[in-house]
Amino acid sequence: MNIEQARFNMIEQQIRPWDVLDPAVLSLLTVVKREDFVPAAYRSLAFVDTEVPLPGGQCMLAPRVEARMLQELNVHKHERVLEVGAGSGYMAALLAHRAQHVTTLEIVPELAQLAADNLRRAAVMNATVRQADGSRGLPAEAPFDVIVLSGSVAEVPQGLLGQLKVGGRLIAIVGQQPVMRCTLITRSGEHGYASVELFDTVAQRLQGFDEPTKFHF
Repeated sequence: MNIEQARFNMIEQQIRPWDVLDPAVLSLLTVVKREDFVPAAYRSLAFVDTEVPLPGGQCMLAPRVEARMLQELNVHKHERVLEVGAGSGYMAALLAHRAQHVTTLEIVPELAQLAADNLRRAAVMNATVRQADGSRGLPAEAPFDVIVLSGSVAEVPQGLLGQLKVGGRLIAIVGQQPVMRCTLITRSGEHGYASVELFDTVAQRLQGFDEPTKFHF
């Protein structure tokens, strides 16, 4: 496989057509080597438009979803980011190139170790991996400028929204199959939030988050 050609094709054929047009984001996708964050057994899938399997029954988001989320968040160098669902560490690496610091939480011990190892090998110094249940966030270190849920949830817990700074943004894939929407929530005031639905997609559930009660008639 010609890796650089495959990377170019991923950007031009998958990511650009999904309205990812920010030059800084597109450039970053050539700098952070996605193949270095993919398990060796699935390296051939590094640039394919699919979710890549990870240990613990988890998976990486599709490249176009990662890129679009990154663009919509518009992270700045002075901002602190909290990610829920470290996975392989790839999204944390992308975020770290744009942020002051990224803390990424991973509930699966094997994945937390994988993400930490991948970030270290990629020389990403401003991202920290913690093995933890990310559904509770990190209240002791809040507020954050940006919170990223790298997976889907039935709904965003109020406890996480409360860990945003005023003006801070949270992005998550929200809903139930077959209808999920990537949603950007901005904290507009002490008690105010503005929500924008960006695009439809489907993603694996994040562990630890509540599911709505099913009613039986």
